[in-house]
Amino acid sequence: MSLIDRYFPDLTPRQREQFAAMPDLYREWNARINVVSRKDIDRIEEHHILHSLAIARTGLIVPGETVLDVGCGGGFPGIPLAVFYPDVQFTLVDSIGKKIRVVQEIATALGLDNVRAEHSRVEQLDGGRSRFDWVVSRAVTDLRTFVGWTWGRTIYGIIYLKGGDLDEEIAAAGRRTEQLPVSTWFDGEFFQTKKVLVLPKK
Repeated sequence: MSLIDRYFPDLTPRQREQFAAMPDLYREWNARINVVSRKDIDRIEEHHILHSLAIARTGLIVPGETVLDVGCGGGFPGIPLAVFYPDVQFTLVDSIGKKIRVVQEIATALGLDNVRAEHSRVEQLDGGRSRFDWVVSRAVTDLRTFVGWTWGRTIYGIIYLKGGDLDEEIAAAGRRTEQLPVSTWFDGEFFQTKKVLVLPKK
């Protein structure tokens, strides 16, 4: 049984198929364009796919919403979340074009029609006009900087994956923030210091 099946036993057959295909797709693309560190590629299911799905454990995102993944790199957390939430529209943004190419290719290979991948800085996306129900990301910068980039882009708030002692960073950001330990949901040493930070706007 895969880690994804273990923690998410109610997936549809289509979702199981997509999650099962994901590690090999990333290994194949990573050999051409390095989007996951070499030491991590063999742990991609735990360190990247399952970690991304910690956001799903919050229960905050619901069908029909829109989500912006800022600084998505090779597609985390956006690609796993797009598989998990087929009725949510995802926009994945990164300033590095080759990473967005990987996102586009993997989304196509997985048959994800709810993913739009854009080579852009978040400040410049859609001329700065578009707003999304949620903004998600995984440790692209310090929280205060990230809030500055994205607070005006979201209706409901930010869901941010980050690890370590975050109290000072949260204080500097100046926004009400809930810290949810990923170890509440997933076993293993890797998750012991990982958090989901929720910054609600309401």
